[in-house]
Amino acid sequence: MKPHSIVSILKIASLGALLCLPLTSCTRVAAKANPTATEAIPVRATHAVSEDVPLEIAAVGNVEAMDRVELKSRIAGQINRVAFVEGETVTKGQLLFSIDGEALERQILEEEADLERDAAMEQQAFAVEARDTVAEKQSQSEADVARQLGTLGVISGQRVSQLMTTRDTANATLRADQAAVKAAAGTTKVDLARLAEMQLLLRFTNVVAPISGRAGAVTVKVGNMVRDNDTTLVTLLQLAPIYVTFGIPEQSLPEVRRLNAAGQLTVNVSIDGTNGTSSVVEGHLAFVDNTVDATTGTIRLKAVFSNNDNALWPGEFVKVRLRLGVETSKTVVPESSIQDGLDGKYVWLIKSGTASIAPVTVQRIYRSPTGAEQAVVGSGIKPGEMVVTEGQLRLTAGATINLLDALPNIAPESKPESMP
Repeated sequence: MKPHSIVSILKIASLGALLCLPLTSCTRVAAKANPTATEAIPVRATHAVSEDVPLEIAAVGNVEAMDRVELKSRIAGQINRVAFVEGETVTKGQLLFSIDGEALERQILEEEADLERDAAMEQQAFAVEARDTVAEKQSQSEADVARQLGTLGVISGQRVSQLMTTRDTANATLRADQAAVKAAAGTTKVDLARLAEMQLLLRFTNVVAPISGRAGAVTVKVGNMVRDNDTTLVTLLQLAPIYVTFGIPEQSLPEVRRLNAAGQLTVNVSIDGTNGTSSVVEGHLAFVDNTVDATTGTIRLKAVFSNNDNALWPGEFVKVRLRLGVETSKTVVPESSIQDGLDGKYVWLIKSGTASIAPVTVQRIYRSPTGAEQAVVGSGIKPGEMVVTEGQLRLTAGATINLLDALPNIAPESKPESMP
C-alpha cells in the first residue's frame, strides 16, 4: 500500500472518532433529562362516601330583635336617677329611671282633702234626705186624713187645702234632697277619679322595663328635664329569642309552603368566629310574608332562634340555610375533586396505585357542616372509590401515584439520577 493511502485512511479514522464523541455525549444528556416512565406523581386523595345530604335553600339573612321598645316618659319632670348601666341586660319590671314626683305628691294631698270634704257633704246630703223623707211621709199621712175629714165635713175645706199644700211642699223638698245626694255622690266619684289619676301619674315617676332585653345608649342624664311622650330615654331590644329575616326565590315558595304545612322547617345559620372558624345554630321557620317583592322576585321569611348565648346580634348579616328535606344514601366527594373537560365533568380515580379518568354527573354542590364544599355525584363513581383532590394538573392516564397523605413528599430534584 502506498504511503499516501495509509495517511488518508488514518485521517478518515480520526474524523470518524471525532464525530462519534458528540453523539455519545448527546445520548447521555438525553438519558439524564428524561425521567423514567415509572416516576410517581404526588397527589392528595380521599374516598367517595355515601351519606344523607340535606336539601337546602341558601340565602343571606339579617338578624332582627323580636321586640323593640323605645322607652319614653309618660309624665313631665326632672330625672332624679338612672338605675341601670347602658348596654346591660335588664329584666321586665326592673327600675330604669326615677323622675321627680314632689309636685304630684302635693296634688295627691289636695285631692285627698277634697275627697274628704265632698264625702262629708255627701253624708250630710244623705242625712237631710232621710230627715225630709220622714217629713214627707208625715205630710202625706196628714193630707190623707184631712181629705177624709173634709169629706165628712169635720174640718173646713181651707184646712184641707193647707195640709195638701204642705204635703206637696214636702214632696218637692224630698226630690231636691235626692238630687243633692246624687250631686254629692257624683262629686265624690270625680274626686276619687282625680285621686286615682294623680296616684297613677305618681307611679309613672318610676320608669320600669316593659320587656326583658338589652339596653342601648341612655339619651338623658340625671338632672335633665323630660316631657311626656317626647324624648326616647333608652331603647330596649329583646335578644332571646330572636328573628333572622331572609328572602328566597318566588319559585321555591310553593314547595316551602307545602313542606311547612306538613311540619316545622329547620333553618340553620352560620356564624363566623375568630381565626376563620364558624359555628352553626339551629332554629325553625316562623313566618312567611303575604306578598312577593316584585322588584327582586323574592319573598321574605323569618326564622326564630333561642339565642340564649347571644351569638346572634341585631343588625348583623348571616348565612342562612333553609332545610327542605334530606336525600338519603347519596355519593359525595369534595368539590375540589371535580374537573371540567371538553366532554363534561370528570374525576381522577386511583386504582392499584395508578390514575384513571372517570366521567361523572354532578347533581349539586352543598356546604357540609364542617364548612367544606361537597359535590353530590349522580353517576360515574361509587362510594369507597378513591378520588384525587389535589395535584390533578400533572396526571395522565396510567400515571403512577404517590399519595402525600400516606407517603412522604419526595421532590423530583432530590431523587437520584440515572447514570448515562
